[in-house]
Amino acid sequence: MLTLEDKLAIHDLIALYGHIIDERQFTRTHELFTDDAVYDVSDFNAGTFTGWQQIAQSWRESEGKHPLAHHATNVLVSEDADGTVRVVSKGIGVRPNGQTGSVTYRD
Repeated sequence: MLTLEDKLAIHDLIALYGHIIDERQFTRTHELFTDDAVYDVSDFNAGTFTGWQQIAQSWRESEGKHPLAHHATNVLVSEDADGTVRVVSKGIGVRPNGQTGSVTYRD
């Protein structure tokens, strides 16, 4: 069963994601993802990447495409009957030209 501390740690991880990607600290990607993490950005025609090293490389190669700021909101942490933990959250991104967009993250 998820504890309050578990949920807080997950919220902190989501917040850290925004700070690391916004500050372009791609060498810290290992703080966010495991060696077997799957990062699926195929909805943006950007493919799927496995492991924090591939994810970091994809971020470096697409640096000009990242929003200037990622704002995570409406974070909902749940646990399935089998113990699988899921997170759904909303994200707001701001681009250099002021354009904003909204996404739904499912982790």
